[in-house]
Amino acid sequence: MKFTIYQDSRQGGRSNNEDRISYCYSRDALLMVVADGMGGHHYGEIASQIAVQTLADNFQRQARPSLSDPFHFLHEGMLNAHSAILDFALRHRLPDTPRTTCVACIVQDSIAYWAHAGDSRLYLLRDGKVLARTRDHSRIRILLDEGLISEAMAATHPDRNKIYSCLGSPNAPEIEFSRKTPLEQGDVVLLCTDGLWGEIPPDTLAQRLRDGNVLDGVPRLLGEAEATGGPQGDNLSVIAVCWEDSYGSPSDADGSVSTQTLEIGEIETHIEEFGRDGGPRKDLSEEEIEQAIAEIRSTIDKFNPRKPGQ
Repeated sequence: MKFTIYQDSRQGGRSNNEDRISYCYSRDALLMVVADGMGGHHYGEIASQIAVQTLADNFQRQARPSLSDPFHFLHEGMLNAHSAILDFALRHRLPDTPRTTCVACIVQDSIAYWAHAGDSRLYLLRDGKVLARTRDHSRIRILLDEGLISEAMAATHPDRNKIYSCLGSPNAPEIEFSRKTPLEQGDVVLLCTDGLWGEIPPDTLAQRLRDGNVLDGVPRLLGEAEATGGPQGDNLSVIAVCWEDSYGSPSDADGSVSTQTLEIGEIETHIEEFGRDGGPRKDLSEEEIEQAIAEIRSTIDKFNPRKPGQ
């Protein structure tokens, strides 16, 4: 595989960043995950951390070097994350469970497979156009589909932040899957939270990334979204990959990846631990952060049991 990838997560105007992002790749498969946590104190970010870390851990164990069934992998990973969040809430006797949206994508053999719960989105961009995108599990999307409101009305509607599917809810999540989607050279797959897509229209995203230069184009889009959101702006996070057909010639660009030299069992993982991204947490002590990390790890291991030899 050969691709260029860029990821970033920004706090925006919020006091904490409850978004979490991660990507992992083996010689023959790539995983990207974006989650947007919801919950009081630091529990929203624990929910999103559990989501991305559960999927990343599963990938590290199963991509040897490819996945036998990408859709099954996504389904199992999201359900395991959902169960782990519920277990965390039960053990801590929380009055309400923390929750998180989740969108995840696997690419192998130049075919993309994705799944989502909530309103974090995936866009497939080709030649300056949106070829495919996820549909939000939100009240607003239902109203739009029924023709009860316009796109312009949706931007300021009081229900614009209400979603009906997520990980961590008392109800089982509604997980929606894509079709198997072949990628072409120069395609851009972009996963993001509503802090980005809520400020930048899809057609603008597609046009700005028409040349596939995610290393320059995506930071500019994040900057625009952050400026537009202003002091009340949401967290905004993104992972974007520009796909190549073949290994081609090696590149020195920071985000350019060729997996040709990876060993069969080798996995490269990019994920931040809870409390480690963006500097020290002001509202939590180092001891509290370390305790949260240990609890997250213990919770995930309970629902991602290791097999002998792993």
